Amino acid sequence: MQRNFFIGALIGLILGFIIGWVMVNTQIQSQITNPKQQTAIAGTVSTKELDLRMNMRKLWEDHITWTRMYMVSAIADADDKDNVAQRLLKNQEDIGNAIKAYYGNDAGDKLTSLLKTHITTAVELIDAAQNNNQTALNAANTKWYNNANDIADFLSSANPNWPNDQMRTMMKDHLDLTKQEALDIINKRFDADIADYDKVHEQILNMADMLSAGIVKQFPDKF
Repeated sequence: MQRNFFIGALIGLILGFIIGWVMVNTQIQSQITNPKQQTAIAGTVSTKELDLRMNMRKLWEDHITWTRMYMVSAIADADDKDNVAQRLLKNQEDIGNAIKAYYGNDAGDKLTSLLKTHITTAVELIDAAQNNNQTALNAANTKWYNNANDIADFLSSANPNWPNDQMRTMMKDHLDLTKQEALDIINKRFDADIADYDKVHEQILNMADMLSAGIVKQFPDKF
């Protein structure tokens, strides 16, 4: 009798484990198959807002990824540096185009222009650093940070949810971290430059999320 009881209990435990595993696995597969729908159903954000946030993160991740790839290629004088530069500049167009739906074509084109200056000035900075040209380095550095303020000022003027002081801080942090990354690549501090990229990545995602949140607050009817 007692033996039958234990056998029955064991069978029940096994069946319970199997059923539980199937239910959990099904739930995970559902989330993997359609993560947007799962998030929307959960009530976290709408699908449109999730699309905006994911796209904004992708654009700015591309920004830092292609910036790093350009730095590596340019500093090594690799054959692909011009191709990488073109892809990096294309990213600035993509970011500008992404805001046109909310702020119009002129604003999108203006942001693209400012971001392209951000990139071309970074190129000047890298060239000056490689050539140990302190005069050119100082000039490019000043130009680069002034351009960052111009980008921050432009964005904050478009959206009250992007306070000017916060946008300037975000842009300055981005430049500080990217410059350190470039210097560590130039000086072959490889462990350091890899750690730098992780910091750049974390910081740019915070900025992307700030931009997305500001758009959602400014245009709630679109989400």
